[in-house]
Amino acid sequence: MEKKSIDQLKQICSQVRRDCLRMVHAVQSGHPGAALGLCEYFVALYFNEMEHDSNFNFDGKDEDLFFLSNGHVSALWYSVLARSGYFSTEELATFRKINSRLQGHPATHEGLPGIRIASGSLGQGLSVAIGAAQAKKINGDAKTVYVMMGDGEQQEGQVWEAAMYAAHHKVDNLIAAIDYNGQQIDGPTVKVMDLKNLKAKWEAFGWEVIETKQGNDMDSVLAGLAEANKLKGNGKPVLILLYTEMGYGVDFMVGTHKWHGVAPSDAELENALGQLEETLGDY
Repeated sequence: MEKKSIDQLKQICSQVRRDCLRMVHAVQSGHPGAALGLCEYFVALYFNEMEHDSNFNFDGKDEDLFFLSNGHVSALWYSVLARSGYFSTEELATFRKINSRLQGHPATHEGLPGIRIASGSLGQGLSVAIGAAQAKKINGDAKTVYVMMGDGEQQEGQVWEAAMYAAHHKVDNLIAAIDYNGQQIDGPTVKVMDLKNLKAKWEAFGWEVIETKQGNDMDSVLAGLAEANKLKGNGKPVLILLYTEMGYGVDFMVGTHKWHGVAPSDAELENALGQLEETLGDY
């Protein structure tokens, strides 16, 4: 896929946010908060960073691969996949409906292009991504594996087992990211279970760590990804701490856990869409 300009990437973000809100609103079910907050990173990956093919092949040989561990942000992933050509944007209207391929958490048995693992049981995605990255090394495939995790997910023990494994085995074709928005379903992470200094923890486990302090600024996101790619291949896995704001782009949703898993009402949807430009055409 041809790389987009900064302005084009921002336009895609606006449309993707509209998609996410409309999808969740239509069924009054889903997780809009983190989906809005992670928009810049997903758009940067799929429209600028990764070498991938929308003519989906499950094996993904000679392609960059992406795995979503915090699967509750599925609406965002589905929108980005559709907008980058994996399936028709019209299918977004089936989100979370019976017999839809677009389940509330990504699943594989429906055969949705772009999805290689079922996710949503938090803590597992990093392990899968490590396995995929090691398989690429064994097969002589030079492409990169990316994985996204949530910050609340860092409270899962399996994450740290995987972190230790990846460093020990020098899985240096892997770029992980953490959505560091400080919010989870029950409240701020500092109140639920304080994560303390995540950068120091991951470094202590043997990872290269990059901090992208402005995770909702496209220039900063692209710079962080560029730095991560420079660090890979040097014997250490790479982690991006991506500081985002939950609900970014909609003034009454931003910065609070209250929109982690709550759908907007009709009036709230109208308000939110009024703040986001329709740039590519609603589905």
